[in-house]
Amino acid sequence: MKSLLDELWRDKAGSTGIVMVVALILMAAAAPLIAPYSPTTQDLRARLAPPVWEDNGSWKHILGTDHLGRDVLSRVIHGSRVSLTVGAAVVLIAGTFGVILGLVAGYRGGRTDSFIMRWIDTQVAFPGLLIALIILAVIGPSMLTVVLVLSLNGWMVYGRLTRGAVLSVRQTAYVEAAEMVGCSSVRVVFRHILPNLTSPLLTLAILEFARIVLAEAALSFLGMGIQPPATSWGLDVATGKNYMFRAWWLVTFPGVAISITVLAVNLVASWMRLISDPQEREKQFARQMRALRKKHAPQGLQETPSL
Repeated sequence: MKSLLDELWRDKAGSTGIVMVVALILMAAAAPLIAPYSPTTQDLRARLAPPVWEDNGSWKHILGTDHLGRDVLSRVIHGSRVSLTVGAAVVLIAGTFGVILGLVAGYRGGRTDSFIMRWIDTQVAFPGLLIALIILAVIGPSMLTVVLVLSLNGWMVYGRLTRGAVLSVRQTAYVEAAEMVGCSSVRVVFRHILPNLTSPLLTLAILEFARIVLAEAALSFLGMGIQPPATSWGLDVATGKNYMFRAWWLVTFPGVAISITVLAVNLVASWMRLISDPQEREKQFARQMRALRKKHAPQGLQETPSL
């Protein structure tokens, strides 16, 4: 743990991303405690109140209110719960399904591999957003259907990545040794192959989480995602677009929340790829040693390039 914390401290971008993600998680978990109002509480006498630093702004509503007098800060805080919940659920469902099929396709090969890959190719050929809108229009929008639809459209990337990684290690010595001593196929796949795929799969899952947050916001903006009276960042942007030139804060603050979340997740993904990939760690160590030698080398002494 000490080594991990040292690595995180040296990587300023990664530490910034971790702090932002932890803050978002804590904000979502403690939303009922830290939000000044309920996200559905209406006060028409205070409708379209500006933020506190604007003229006629008030500390009663720090980030202003919307067209129904609902507190924008409270809605942004509660909206984080929906975005993070949907993102985590989709990554878990789609990742588990895609990784299992990718492991089966890469290890079994033959007709099983061909069938799974043709299934993936066929589903990838259709526009994901269009399929999501059609399914949501038929079934009806809700948080559960959004999670299921986004999981249906997101498992293929896990399957392709896992299948390619399994093919690259299928003929390695440790896999052949496990098979020769009589290990079952399930043990070989989940005990010997899957742990070696942790680095790319972990990085992919974190990046997919950011994509799912954007996808949920897009569906809610189009009216096919989270429905009132629930709150979502995409839904708030859709509600505020009609008042964009009168009340800029209705669109700005939910949009900033989406941007910060995606940025934080991408910073964490870059750091996770660095610490979980031995080759990347070796490159970073070489850069650090080269910088250290330059720092402590006498002035005028040039480092001899290696052949």
